[in-house]
Amino acid sequence: MFRGNYTARIDPKGRLKIPTVFRNILAKQYGSNFYITSLTGESALIYPLQEWQNIEGRLALLPAMDAHRRRFLDRANYYGQEATMDLQGRILIHPLLRRSSGIIGEVAVLGYLTYLDVWELERFQQRMHADPYTAEDEAALARLGI
Repeated sequence: MFRGNYTARIDPKGRLKIPTVFRNILAKQYGSNFYITSLTGESALIYPLQEWQNIEGRLALLPAMDAHRRRFLDRANYYGQEATMDLQGRILIHPLLRRSSGIIGEVAVLGYLTYLDVWELERFQQRMHADPYTAEDEAALARLGI
């Protein structure tokens, strides 16, 4: 499971060096193949290929003409590309996704259990302030026993 937040840098060639903590989990559980995408263009979602294939398996169960499936796949494919981590622990973020998300230079790499979410640091901080954790969030999670 991926958890926590680590800062990293996108180099001038558009490669992200995966933070060591996450790289160790990837090496033990997943290997070096990924699907990198976004649904909004605001951040880069880095899925170990095995986790992305699980999502594709669930999507394949939906009717081909399902509007939600189509919208999800439109975005996931528009922003998405497969990537392989090199021996230095770097992965290339597609130029289209780098531009739309602004992930250049220093970034936040957040662990979301089965995938990583990469944000331009200031943009993520603005998002946190604009969308605060509320009592309603706490109540919804309490109903789930969290």
